[in-house]
Amino acid sequence: MAQKRQPRVRAPELVGRGGWLNTGGVSYSLKDFRGRFCLLDFWTFCCINCLHVIEELRDIETKYADVLVVVGVHSPKFAHEADHGAVTSAVERYEVDHPVLDDPELVTWDAYGVRAWPTLALVDPEGYVVAQFSGEGHAHAISALLDELIVEHDRKQTLHRGDGPYRPPAIEPSTLRFPAKVVMLAGGTLLVADAGHHSIAELAADGETLLRRIGSGGSGFLDGAADEAAFNEPNGLCLLPGEVAARVGYDVVVADTANHALRGVSLDTGRVRTVAGTGRQWMRGDELPQAGPPAVALSSPWDVVWNPEWAQVAVAMAGIHQVWSFDPIAPSITARAGTTNEGLRDGPEAEAWFAQTSGLAVESTAAEGARLWLVDSETSSLRSIRGGVVITHVGQGLFDFGHRDGPAQDALFQHPLGVVALPDGSLAVLDTYNGAVRRFDPADGESGAVSTLLTGLAEPSGGVLVAAPDGRQDLLVAESAAHRLTRVRLPDAALHVEPTAFRTRRPPVDLAPGPVELVVVFDPPSGQKLDDRDGPGSRLLVSASPAELLMTGAGSGTELFRELTLDGAIVDGVLHVAAFAASCDEVNDEPGIEQYPACHVHQQDWGIPVRLTPGGDRKLVLVLGGMDRPNSRPTTPDH
Repeated sequence: MAQKRQPRVRAPELVGRGGWLNTGGVSYSLKDFRGRFCLLDFWTFCCINCLHVIEELRDIETKYADVLVVVGVHSPKFAHEADHGAVTSAVERYEVDHPVLDDPELVTWDAYGVRAWPTLALVDPEGYVVAQFSGEGHAHAISALLDELIVEHDRKQTLHRGDGPYRPPAIEPSTLRFPAKVVMLAGGTLLVADAGHHSIAELAADGETLLRRIGSGGSGFLDGAADEAAFNEPNGLCLLPGEVAARVGYDVVVADTANHALRGVSLDTGRVRTVAGTGRQWMRGDELPQAGPPAVALSSPWDVVWNPEWAQVAVAMAGIHQVWSFDPIAPSITARAGTTNEGLRDGPEAEAWFAQTSGLAVESTAAEGARLWLVDSETSSLRSIRGGVVITHVGQGLFDFGHRDGPAQDALFQHPLGVVALPDGSLAVLDTYNGAVRRFDPADGESGAVSTLLTGLAEPSGGVLVAAPDGRQDLLVAESAAHRLTRVRLPDAALHVEPTAFRTRRPPVDLAPGPVELVVVFDPPSGQKLDDRDGPGSRLLVSASPAELLMTGAGSGTELFRELTLDGAIVDGVLHVAAFAASCDEVNDEPGIEQYPACHVHQQDWGIPVRLTPGGDRKLVLVLGGMDRPNSRPTTPDH
């Protein structure tokens, strides 16, 4: 069945003050892609869902290389992401192999009416927008639509095949490439998650001399000997206690992020095995494991640490905003904390909200036992879990960040990726997008205090304490964007830093107080229908920060429509909307014909900043996937 067609809308121009990357220095406009399909990927490099979509699109780019140009439109959330050098580094880090328009002022984002990261917009060879998709899981829908439209434009002779404009950048060789986390081995050598080289590197105590590499160096998902095994963007490392390692036959657990897996490494032989995960990404609709077999879908595990309170490995499951635990002895895996909602909400583990947890550390005291510390990068927050309860110590929410010291309730970070427990009971926070090492002292004042120890680092992402010649301990930092480990002396006194505070530049949506209609648009891809064989094929979950913003309409339901009532006493807040739709192939129901339809999951989580005003809209339309573009600000509609 062909997709229904809406009135044609001319695609707005591609504009970005930052210029173009991956084009050999050439700048392009939309007319340069006339005669080919152009798929715009609105992304930002902090966003784990955007990184998932980059991976999803690789097969699409290869399959349709002669008729399709993919253009990444980088649309920053954080201040650091508006820096052109940082975007250039991220494009290299994530091996983005198509042109990228750097749009630091969100000009093209606004022109296309984008409401969320990631969003995809398909422009046809005549320059008209024909579809828009938000979130993940749309590769098959795009493929089906292209198959249909290619025939149409071949018939009209408006499609011209040829090579694309992508020109890969030159890469300078280095021992490390975007190192993420580092741990110290018993002999004093260092083990580094060398994410850009898709491998694990062992360095001498000097932090520079390469002793060996575990992993072939090419991205892949393969177990085996050290020189054969393959990783895909490994980020976290956890040394198992000796007695546990002896029982399970491996010493290190690796968070193999882009493979959605945990890998076990034997230090004696360098042999690699998969200990949890299947290589498939967890999607909404999948069950969350409860002390079950570890051969289940995971979602971008980013860090791992041994937690004595659980006697298991804590896993920062960044892709679905949860903390899981892995028992290597059973073996088993459990979704331990978090609801999968993205946000900042404390309370019992099962009810808490996280936001792309990316760094873990454990602090133990004889009096109070172990406490798991974590940094949630998307809320720029420092949090802890102990005794089944989640507490936020520093952080304001999804859209507030900066560099501000002082009492913990006022302090600000900017997308921290790492945390290290210090001997005095304080914590060193690797404040990645501020390029700084910050210190949180829980004993300073009623709620603790934050100070700055060091600035000027290139995206510090992880660290480990190492012995200094004078008997003190230094901090060895994985300075990721500088491709090195950097030894820093922890100062006796904090630095003075002029405070900065930011809110994401994304403008709020003006809504009227009182009744508001929420509509999520979803059209099943060509040749498919909603998969309702085992019940409703869609699901909608709505909540708000603060919770009081929603007088009615919160909760879960199966319809992609909801009547909300917004409290006019709340000036501004965030609507959290999670939508899920499953589609499957339409099949022939004639007797005697046995068919096995392929089924697919489409999902998106929106965090929509809203402002309540009497003149605001009474309808909020979000596009999960389909031919409609209700939020766009087009140039000229063409009927």
